[in-house]
Amino acid sequence: MFGAEIRAEFGLTDGSFGLLYMGATLVSALVLVFFGKIIDRWNISRSIALVVGLLSATCFLFAFNRSLIGLGIGLFLLRLIGQGMMTHTAQTAVGKWFDRDRGSAISVTSLGHSLGEASFPLLMVACFDASNWRWAWVGSGVLALVLLPVCCLLASRDRRLAGEGVAGKFASVRDWTRPEVVRDVWFWVSGVGLLAPAFIATAIYFHHEHLVAHKGWAKGTFASSFLVLSVTTVVAKLVAGLLIDRFSAARMMWFALIPLGVSCLVFSFGTPEWIIYPAMFLLALAMGFSNSVFGTLWPEVYGTKHLGAIRALAFSGIVFASACGSGVTGWLLDAGVSFEAQLCLMAIWCAVGSAVLVVVVRGFANR
Repeated sequence: MFGAEIRAEFGLTDGSFGLLYMGATLVSALVLVFFGKIIDRWNISRSIALVVGLLSATCFLFAFNRSLIGLGIGLFLLRLIGQGMMTHTAQTAVGKWFDRDRGSAISVTSLGHSLGEASFPLLMVACFDASNWRWAWVGSGVLALVLLPVCCLLASRDRRLAGEGVAGKFASVRDWTRPEVVRDVWFWVSGVGLLAPAFIATAIYFHHEHLVAHKGWAKGTFASSFLVLSVTTVVAKLVAGLLIDRFSAARMMWFALIPLGVSCLVFSFGTPEWIIYPAMFLLALAMGFSNSVFGTLWPEVYGTKHLGAIRALAFSGIVFASACGSGVTGWLLDAGVSFEAQLCLMAIWCAVGSAVLVVVVRGFANR
């Protein structure tokens, strides 16, 4: 939502801003591999205090920064702490606490993300009308500080709520270490499909102003479509959680790429303004399922003892993919490749990735 204002203030093009964003996110993905292990070593309340406190400080830094170097540092910290450690901390904690109903638990936990997607885009548009983009970040920093003691209090009691057994035939017979996971071929092959949602969603979010301008759509219409995105994501997450608890995350992970690919095609070939809503509906359906699957898959397949370290490795791949989603697509835009053509390529990726994940499911089952 801040892309046009930031590019104008710092003299950046679509491509240069996308590459800066990508570089900051790539570094954050690398740091997350090591930083994410603290969840296995610290209690959850202490981890939350560190992560939310750092996020608040980062918001204030982003609000008052005036240099291009500071912009890069701010983007790095926002990606590491915001997208990275906030989600990682929540899903790792719930993944450790729950076993039999892990899919539903993680789906409920992630509803906060959906609430943010529904409310913040419209709030940001209101901020633009009332003041400027910097004050939106000041408000975000204050909000994080207000919620910090509440979050720490709620997580202060140790929970040992694990049930008996995991749904389906993918129950982990032992707790894998991260070096063992790194040597597991199915972990890497699954990335062909599991990385697609992060790449594609980030590309659409990051370059939506370019798409809106090219199609002749109203910016406010796209902002309002985030309500559709949020409501659909909530329902999709809850339904996905129930299905995961019944059939296992591994068996469900191929499904998310189908509506994601169709969404890319609708955005690419659709011209009427109203197609924003069905396209966002399909995107939300895909993201709801992929978020629930990603949060549940790793403890289901690799156990919970080293879950923080394993999820940090896997989630750094998601952050890496989201970085490429902004940077690669921005570079291609500067090179003259239309966003519509890129969306068609993303749809092909979804089709191939879905087929690959079907093979991965069989690999997990055979093991």
